[in-house]
Amino acid sequence: MSAQPDGGRAGTGLARAYYIGFSLSLVLTIVPFIAVMTGALSHGAAVFCVFAAATLQMLVQLRFFLHVDGSRAMHWQFMSLLFTVFIIFLFVGGSIWIMHSLHYRM
Repeated sequence: MSAQPDGGRAGTGLARAYYIGFSLSLVLTIVPFIAVMTGALSHGAAVFCVFAAATLQMLVQLRFFLHVDGSRAMHWQFMSLLFTVFIIFLFVGGSIWIMHSLHYRM
């Protein structure tokens, strides 16, 4: 007799989420790779395909592996994620701005 009330399947939902996330990540990696390597799309369409897949890949990673969703319990994790994105934007944007300014003045 199992000590768990659900019959010993406590991690089944979590494992299923990992399998779904892994499958989606694999598809979102293979599709743009094939689109670029075969030359099936024009240059602009290929760039759009890669950026769209990268954006979807990021959302899949956040949802299925980092478990960030819209629930009330995840509010502070979401806020810290937004703060991290803001700091990265400041660092990268500020560095590009400084390099552009230095290039202009040279």
